[in-house]
Amino acid sequence: MFDTKIALIVRDDLATWQRLNVVAFLATGIASAAPDMMGEPYVDAKGRQYGNMAGQPMLVFAGDVTGLQRAHRQGLERELTVIPYVEAMFATGHDAANREVFMAEDADNLNLVGIAIRGPKKAVDKAIKGLSLHG
Repeated sequence: MFDTKIALIVRDDLATWQRLNVVAFLATGIASAAPDMMGEPYVDAKGRQYGNMAGQPMLVFAGDVTGLQRAHRQGLERELTVIPYVEAMFATGHDAANREVFMAEDADNLNLVGIAIRGPKKAVDKAIKGLSLHG
């Protein structure tokens, strides 16, 4: 049905609030990176306008840090849209601080707690191979 696929992957050892927080941030990152995926605004039966949402599903997967790092590498190698979230970002209070702690990470060994990947379906499937849907 869709030529592209969106996968949000969260680390399986996070507290529930952390998982939900990471998924929310990753979804906004994907929407920002690919505005063409956004659907039209919603209108109710009284004509009231609401905001729009993504026009295609976002599948949520879980994995350990090694699985996230592998998906990260695969996503970069396949030139997919990749949105990372590292553990140090939990300790920051604003966007600029998030970018600072991200820049301080070992770029080849990110301490990922979440990652979003979007691109051609087959390429995303290869990048997330071995990961399970979040349960």
